[in-house]
Amino acid sequence: MGDGGGYGGRDEHGKRGERGDKTAGKRRSSFFRTKSVEQSLKDTEEPEHTLKKSLSALDLTVFGVGVVIGTGIFVLTGKVAKDNAGPSVALAFVVSGIVCALAALCYAEFASTVPVAGSAYTFSFATLGELPAWIIGWDLVLELALGCAVVSVGWSGYIRSLMDNLGWQLPTALSGSTDTAFHFDLLAFLLVLVLTGILVAGMKLSARVTTVIVAIKVAVVLVVIVVGAFFINADNYEPFIPPAKQVTGTEAGLGAPLIQLMTGFQPAQFGVMGIFTAAAVVFFAYIGFDIVATAAEETRNPQRDVPRGILGSLLICTILYVGVSVVVTGMQKYTELSVDAPLADAFKAVGHPFWAGLISFGAAVGLTTVCMILLLGQSRVFFAMSRDGLLPRFFSRVHPKAGTPYRSILLLGAVVAVVAGCTSISELAELVNIGTLFAFIVVAIGVVVLRRTRPDLPRSFRTPLVPWVPVVSVLATFWLMLNLPAETWLRFAIWMAAGFVVYFAYGHRHSRLRVPQRDR
Repeated sequence: MGDGGGYGGRDEHGKRGERGDKTAGKRRSSFFRTKSVEQSLKDTEEPEHTLKKSLSALDLTVFGVGVVIGTGIFVLTGKVAKDNAGPSVALAFVVSGIVCALAALCYAEFASTVPVAGSAYTFSFATLGELPAWIIGWDLVLELALGCAVVSVGWSGYIRSLMDNLGWQLPTALSGSTDTAFHFDLLAFLLVLVLTGILVAGMKLSARVTTVIVAIKVAVVLVVIVVGAFFINADNYEPFIPPAKQVTGTEAGLGAPLIQLMTGFQPAQFGVMGIFTAAAVVFFAYIGFDIVATAAEETRNPQRDVPRGILGSLLICTILYVGVSVVVTGMQKYTELSVDAPLADAFKAVGHPFWAGLISFGAAVGLTTVCMILLLGQSRVFFAMSRDGLLPRFFSRVHPKAGTPYRSILLLGAVVAVVAGCTSISELAELVNIGTLFAFIVVAIGVVVLRRTRPDLPRSFRTPLVPWVPVVSVLATFWLMLNLPAETWLRFAIWMAAGFVVYFAYGHRHSRLRVPQRDR
């Protein structure tokens, strides 16, 4: 596949690619040299860098459901119904689900063909080369770190609300409130530290904890659908797709969607286009199913179980999302829905505060699994980059008994805990969206590249209709990216620029493709 035989970095004449590198073409090849699938699989057998295989298809599906069902379903449903789509928010979830399904088909083929930790980073290394792999790995580290920090702060808010109901209150300085000169979110900080300890202890323990919590969370969602169905008023669905109207006081400058700045297009609320605008927003609710791919190396039968985990979790979550959105917009007129807690407040509106309290409890419990799995995915990407030498190899050592990359987990857990405790990061949440969408595009392109360069590879799962499905996936994903604010693109560009500095200062110089004998 043009990778020169993996770590050896040899060209077709058997000589080191770095030796005599005096032409622009050779310099380019050193940045875009790929790592063979065979070498990626061989690296998983190194004694001090081997992750323990303990996961099944059920574990992976639980992980997927656990990370996807979170803030999105409990909060975004009301916001997009009220501001963008009305009762047709259910269609917005379907549109986002379809975009994710296209990407999921590509992830499933890659993860079953290259069952190695790192997800999109590893896939990029096998198809596009070292520099693109670094870019996507650096992107994923930011995406998952911010995602974990944002969700932990949301969890802290739910817990403080429940404590207030019991008459308990934290000191203002430790509640994350910005009303004081010093503010620290103690609950968010402690949550990340506890989850870090669970992840260090072992993957099977993490899976068991996740299974219990996900069961509670799914039960709460089913309660919303089943109980709420008895309070549906069909009049609330009229009109199902509210007529379009121009947005007044549209955001200007960097706060406007990038496509608006590029074309001068003035967005409208509601109508058919409102469904697509809502789809770009509720996409946040689906973030995480791709993390199943990061656990491929720790799966007992990855060729069979990883595709099942990815596609199964996405299907389950889409059905639950559509069901909840149909019920909540039927219980309460979309113009009256709460933005902060639409599900709980809908039950309060029909005179059932008990169910509202149960939903709040389920949301708080459920967010713990979201934090855990985001931290899990981030540590596996970091581990894979470290094992390749792009980050210090010190962090790719695994625990001799637990079989987990404990050094990576401890470092990232400490960083995320501090970020969650000290930083107001709500304005950075959209970086999570753009990072995930960027990864989707890279993986879709990678499927087409690997089909052409390595048609001989055994593929237990094959993306249908290649290259058409990947092409449609890229176009649909890019459309959602264009609907994100321009300032999100600017922040993303700044983070990528910082990544280039780190890569050229350290990563490329220490890469095991460039220096194959290092740490051998």
